[in-house]
Amino acid sequence: MSLGNRFYHARKKRGLSQEEAAENLGVSRQTISKWELDETLPDICQAQRLAGLYGVSLDELMKSDREVEEIQELIEKTEERVSKKVDWAKIWSKKYPILSTYQDEVNIGEYAAELGRLLRKLQKEYGYGELDALLVLKDILGKVWKNQDKPV
Repeated sequence: MSLGNRFYHARKKRGLSQEEAAENLGVSRQTISKWELDETLPDICQAQRLAGLYGVSLDELMKSDREVEEIQELIEKTEERVSKKVDWAKIWSKKYPILSTYQDEVNIGEYAAELGRLLRKLQKEYGYGELDALLVLKDILGKVWKNQDKPV
């Protein structure tokens, strides 16, 4: 995420318009816009005041997770035809070995039938194509995982 994007999201999270932020900081709305569009950067004093206004530390506001950004850029640049050739399960199994071993333990057919039913339901009720329905279902599963109470 670019620095300007972080400024934008921090402002939105705080519920402020560009005009309100500008007024609080003593700058123009256009200045806020230029910061958020990565056209210009605030000086260090302005950045400190910006962080204070948005209720975050300067470090939080300015930090860049370059490793994450590089992965995101690589995924965005990967063409669909190349992506289809990649064995994603094999790649992810290097990080999560269960992905290469569960097939011998889990009744895949049972889960596949239920997931297929959910995919068809998403397609029918919302008009999603196959891939979009799969991505929505994957995202829902991810949200369920994130929101569950995890043992310590």
